[in-house]
Amino acid sequence: MTTITITKTSDDAYKCIECKGHAGFAEYGEDIVCAAVSVLTINLANSVENLTDDKFDIEQDEEIGLIRLRFETVPSHDADLLLRSFELGVDSIFRQYGKKFLNIKFRRE
Repeated sequence: MTTITITKTSDDAYKCIECKGHAGFAEYGEDIVCAAVSVLTINLANSVENLTDDKFDIEQDEEIGLIRLRFETVPSHDADLLLRSFELGVDSIFRQYGKKFLNIKFRRE
């Protein structure tokens, strides 16, 4: 199962996005749930890096299926829009494939 943890501040600003684990929908290389989450997450990181001035740290570990983006400051308006788009995308995947393959958690920090 892939677990996505979306961490926000008490002011509702995004702080961290973490995707961890493999969905287990299908065999390696054919898992469309894992691929969809990966594409959204990598596209988020690339978009924030190339389209905004926001700074974030990224941690990756392909073996355990980890991608973590942690923002150094409160995301700008543009980065916030990209983050909300990411959240919309993973929510759509969750609605289609359900609790068996994807878990979305929300935290306050």
